Amino acid sequence: MSPVDKAVEERERERPQQTTSDGSEGIVLRVERLRKKIGRKWIVQDVTFQVRAGEVFGFLGPNGAGKTTTIRMLVDLIRPTGGSVTICGYDVRRQPEQALAYVGSIVENPEVYPYLTGWENLQHFARMMPGIKEQRIAEVVDVVGLDQRIHDKVKTYSLGMRQRLGIAQALLGRPKLLILDEPTNGLDPKGIKELRLFIRRLAEEGLAVFVSSHLLSEIQLLCDRVAIISRGRVLAVGAVEELISENSNYVVWELSPRDQGMKLLELEGITIIPQADTVLDDTIIAGMGEEAVVTQMLPENVRHIIPHLVAKGIHIHGVQKINPTLEQLFLELTEGEGIE
Repeated sequence: MSPVDKAVEERERERPQQTTSDGSEGIVLRVERLRKKIGRKWIVQDVTFQVRAGEVFGFLGPNGAGKTTTIRMLVDLIRPTGGSVTICGYDVRRQPEQALAYVGSIVENPEVYPYLTGWENLQHFARMMPGIKEQRIAEVVDVVGLDQRIHDKVKTYSLGMRQRLGIAQALLGRPKLLILDEPTNGLDPKGIKELRLFIRRLAEEGLAVFVSSHLLSEIQLLCDRVAIISRGRVLAVGAVEELISENSNYVVWELSPRDQGMKLLELEGITIIPQADTVLDDTIIAGMGEEAVVTQMLPENVRHIIPHLVAKGIHIHGVQKINPTLEQLFLELTEGEGIE
């Protein structure tokens, strides 16, 4: 065993245990009550979340919410006013070298040299890290799927290929946590899909992936869990589908006569949503008929309501539970603020 391999093995033995709140292993990144004040203005006021090994974690927020400031505190580019960031058991503020040894990141755009080949770029960055040999460079090239173009000049690369090269650079040091800031910026739909599948594969191999993005539909497809931030505060953290189902329960009824059916629903204590476009996706609205009535209610109560409607002569042509998209949940929680 080489001296470098021995040092890595010793570092792993000495590394504090990664534990979840129930005592089991799994938490790679722990952020608690993170705050940042610049002058008299609080940019980040209260940010708390955890990222586990093997998951893709999304970070969403409107303009000026504090996303970029938070990311910069995660990688020790700026110091927090209060709170803590812990990576693999190491405090970023007190033990930055140990903590950041487990992090690979692309903040904003990947920094590469266009006049060098992809391989030469990776060689350049590998020289800055102890123990990174050409075998590791070949491994990350294979992981990101650049083996056919790695010896071409980077100036000939598409934007998607540059993103992949940046991720390869971030993976050189075998990180436990990969932080990607707006990784799909500028990519076409094909490139976005390829990147999504690639990130999912990294997570399946045990890597914790933290993704900041404004493409809410992509976050819904990509992420296991998400944190929604507004005005420097985290408003919600949880599994994407759980957040959606817990915050709003919409049921669309197809009734005739519609007006009479709607009045009966109101008498049963059901909330009628008069402007469906404020809570439902446009594609769902486009498929609804003229007899549709959008309600907000617990789906399990549908079976109790149906007999009452039938008894009053209301014809029920269809009943469908509809979950809002992540975008609608986002707008609801942030009171309609714009997104980055």
